[in-house]
Amino acid sequence: MKPHNFSAGPSILPEMVFKQAAAAIENFADTGLSILEVSHRGPQFVEVMHRAQTCVKELLGLTDDFDVMFLTGGASTQFFMTAMNLLGSDQIGYYINTGTWSKKAIKEARAFGNIVELASSEEANFNYIPKPNPIPGNGQFLHITSNNTIFGTQYHKWPETKMPIICDASSDIFSRPMPIDKFGCIYAGAQKNMGPAGTTLVILRKDMLGKTDRAIPTMLDYQTHIDKDSAFNTPPVFPIYVSLLVMEWIKEQGGLGMMQEKNEMKAKILYDAIDASSLFEGTAEQEDRSLMNVTFVCKDPDLTSRFLDVCTEEKISGLKGHRSVGGFRASIYNAMPQTSIQHLVDVMKEFERKS
Repeated sequence: MKPHNFSAGPSILPEMVFKQAAAAIENFADTGLSILEVSHRGPQFVEVMHRAQTCVKELLGLTDDFDVMFLTGGASTQFFMTAMNLLGSDQIGYYINTGTWSKKAIKEARAFGNIVELASSEEANFNYIPKPNPIPGNGQFLHITSNNTIFGTQYHKWPETKMPIICDASSDIFSRPMPIDKFGCIYAGAQKNMGPAGTTLVILRKDMLGKTDRAIPTMLDYQTHIDKDSAFNTPPVFPIYVSLLVMEWIKEQGGLGMMQEKNEMKAKILYDAIDASSLFEGTAEQEDRSLMNVTFVCKDPDLTSRFLDVCTEEKISGLKGHRSVGGFRASIYNAMPQTSIQHLVDVMKEFERKS
């Protein structure tokens, strides 16, 4: 029996995607070659790239005003590429600090312009989403992290601002619809909710470019990858292909609206169990609780290791919380079945009964 995988990432993928990807490793598109060895400039993979870009546009409802890129370097590279490409040295970029990844984005961006930390929840160990009001309108953009894997918080209401939003959506991309008109750029590492590690999705509104006159290295220039259709150099062929399979699976499930319904239902099962428990308690403020990463602790810290041992016995994997929060973190991305969440809840209740 396969363990119930609550890992924050690399994370669970749909079972049918594993099967399709495994078949493509043996024989991709009836070429007799593996997806791992076909040319990235051959017609079979060029079609994959175009299908993947089309899926992104269809799922999110993108207009022709946006370009879609599949890059490398993870979201961490986008921390500085966004500022390098989209912010002039004399322009202001506003950032809301909601955790580890926001802090890193702020640090990297400061090399390329005037970065203002508009709000932060660090004083409460990032257990809520700060909501500055009003938001200044004199910046080039507002940068946010939509979901915080470590601290278990998520934006459920997008900031009201006239500035275009740059959003690190690494851990909740394709988990719900997004009001695209608010965003100038969305980027996401694949390995949380879109596919395997190795590629990074970047969605860029075309009018965001051309605002800086700095010299940008060729490989770090968005225009390079737009002009060459994400194939300026050899792209990460396999991660892009598997991400395509995941996006096609999402479409078959009913799209992002249906994903949101399922994710809300799954999260409610777990949060209700936590709230009803005398042994466990959540760490994030209720109005900002993440639908993707549920963080909770034992009220008696001495029981933490015992519960993790029980989880191992019950084939529950990846539940240990990040050291910044402690306790437990259940990552319940799109592909996580409700049965796995119910199994975790049953184990929690039985552990509480015996403790």
